[in-house]
Amino acid sequence: MLLKEQYSPMYYLAALSAGGLSVSFYMYLMFLISHPDAPMATYSHIMPILAQGSMLSFITAFALVFIVAFAYLHFKLLIWNIKQYKAFKETDAFIKLKSSNAEVTLMTLPLTFTMTINVCFVLGAVFVPGLWDIVEYLFPGALLGFVITGYYGIKFFMDYFSRIITTGEFDFTKNNNLSQMISIFAFSMIAVGFAAPGAMSHNIAINAIGIFCAIFFASISVLLVIIKLILGFKNMFEHGIGSEASPSLWIMIPILTLLGITFIRIIFGLDHHFGQPMGKATLFTLTSFVVALQLIFGMLGFFVMKRIGYFEEFINAEKKSVVSFALICPGVAFFVFGMFFINMGLVLNGVVDKYSIVYYILMIPFVYIQYKTIIYFFRLKSKFDL
Repeated sequence: MLLKEQYSPMYYLAALSAGGLSVSFYMYLMFLISHPDAPMATYSHIMPILAQGSMLSFITAFALVFIVAFAYLHFKLLIWNIKQYKAFKETDAFIKLKSSNAEVTLMTLPLTFTMTINVCFVLGAVFVPGLWDIVEYLFPGALLGFVITGYYGIKFFMDYFSRIITTGEFDFTKNNNLSQMISIFAFSMIAVGFAAPGAMSHNIAINAIGIFCAIFFASISVLLVIIKLILGFKNMFEHGIGSEASPSLWIMIPILTLLGITFIRIIFGLDHHFGQPMGKATLFTLTSFVVALQLIFGMLGFFVMKRIGYFEEFINAEKKSVVSFALICPGVAFFVFGMFFINMGLVLNGVVDKYSIVYYILMIPFVYIQYKTIIYFFRLKSKFDL
């Protein structure tokens, strides 16, 4: 059934969430399976582990099942959104959206399609034998894909930003949240996408293009973070936070994850081709800084939403708000960067031994957040009949 006027581009967050959850399960393979001859765990590293019959074999099989399951849901929800959005564009509601603060929600399209590229990359690396042997031929295609999503990200944002600057139509009374930062989320996602070939390619031209474009979109993100955080908190201090949009307080968590991974990949890329030795202490400092900020925004968002009864009203009760899907990405992002923090911040610096008891204990809070995120995802998916 087509929603038409009742549709919102924020529904793309459901597809984004499923894609993010799929990628999150790859983190187990990325960091628990040894892959000394490649920057990421691939089919050739994973399949021998499955045949061992060890605990790591069980974890690997477990991760593979959920990678496939959530990838399937991602593509299913993506196709549903494409159909709904096409019908929505023919309605008066779309014209109204294009002249309001909500125009920024169109940024969920390049955000989600960039995630689609990442999901495809993970599926290919994990399930296609020998794909990594020809990966250098795939990197230009990946760059082209990110150029396309980057183009639409800039187009949507510039249409919106230039309109409010030239007309002064921005409604500050409806800006008492951080929903406007969805644009930063999108640009950060595009930045981390470009940073992948920038870090992993053996071709210096691909390496340089990826790093430059990653820095370009990361720079946009950092600039907009400064502007929109100030405006968002100013309006929240004046009018109080809008209860329905209160999950936007957590949007900085995925933004921080994406920017953090972007800068980690840039560090590896510069070490790889540009003669800039990677500093292990830098990785500890960077990952610690990101996790610290995520904890601050996480606690702030939780206490605010608990205080206004958001979970009781929009999650546990029958009341629906498509913005609720914004709760999923922070959980995914916190888990993903937690794995980077443990492995690149602590293990790489010799603070913790890999596969030690302390190593697995440190993983517990991040795995718990991933588990709770999955529970909330299916609860919301069921509520919206998606």
